[in-house]
Amino acid sequence: MNTPPSPPGAERTDGSPVRIGALVPLTRPGWAEAGQHLLAGLELAVGEVNDTGGIGGRALELVVRDTAADPRKAEAAVDELARLGVAALAGEYHSVVARSAAARADALGLPFLCSSAVLDALTEEPTEWVARLAPPQSRGWRIFADFLLDAGHSRIAVATQPSVYWASGTRILRDRLAPRGGTVAELDTGALTPAGLCDALADSGASALLLLVGQPDPAVPLVRSVRRDPRLADVLIGAPAGQPEFAGWAAALGGDGAAIPFLRYLPEHFTPLGVRVGAALRERLAEAPSFVAYEGYDTVAVLADVLRTHGTDRARVAGAWPRVAVEGTRGPIRFSRTPGISVRQWTWAPVQVVDRDPADPGRFRVLHAG
Repeated sequence: MNTPPSPPGAERTDGSPVRIGALVPLTRPGWAEAGQHLLAGLELAVGEVNDTGGIGGRALELVVRDTAADPRKAEAAVDELARLGVAALAGEYHSVVARSAAARADALGLPFLCSSAVLDALTEEPTEWVARLAPPQSRGWRIFADFLLDAGHSRIAVATQPSVYWASGTRILRDRLAPRGGTVAELDTGALTPAGLCDALADSGASALLLLVGQPDPAVPLVRSVRRDPRLADVLIGAPAGQPEFAGWAAALGGDGAAIPFLRYLPEHFTPLGVRVGAALRERLAEAPSFVAYEGYDTVAVLADVLRTHGTDRARVAGAWPRVAVEGTRGPIRFSRTPGISVRQWTWAPVQVVDRDPADPGRFRVLHAG
């Protein structure tokens, strides 16, 4: 591993805070609701670390920067946080943004524990500086494709926008479906109005439409249009990227937003820690915590354990990824090298396919697990 020297003060013992940089989308066009949940988990864990002695008696401090789903803002934030002397980076929800942050962190020799982004190619080349909690897109989206096939859906249409993330998801779905005779037709939301997309969907003969688009726009208008088109009454709408996870989805769509399967990274049963943290997150957020909030908490739990055990020197932090053994809210966390993944990966992060119950859109139903 390339180990540039840590900045002056990285191993200070004068009682100054140990700083972690946090990358979070808090303003549009970022998915601010996801960012708020991520930040709630990060902040809750930091508070608990400090309530139990901090890092060797030093307070743990979160230095938050809003990425607003902008890769360039993320790169600038990484540069700034590196100059401020943070021991490590945490967070980020958007995969394309996390990719830019990871590349910059790798170049600077700054440890980055990515909380939520799933894009397989988080860095171009293998690196020891970056680790990730969320399952890679190839695993989660293959599980979603298996769910579709098991439910009898082999002719799939995807409503798409230009993005490395959406293109990667489309490729994963197509590769998983093709050996079993499945097909994937792409419908470009940049070229089609919601009404035009409904026409194309009806002509395609697809039995399922997947929303590989941003939230709330164009996802919400698309759902409304499909729900109101009698030709498409039997078409399943799916959203593997997790748009229906958050309360804003239910508020915008009501019953129309139910029965839309999506990927969620929660276990069938929480650990005792997860039960306690879930209650605390619910109180902090004034709503049910999403999987993203748990990812935020687990990120700090891992970093705090590494910092307490191995110190705050950046090279030692990154070098500790293979030795992590932390009980997280969703199970024991360990990092390993996964074939095809360029960063240290929590291999067995839980994956579920869930939807909102049409009889009670505030309740989630687990449809499939992998």
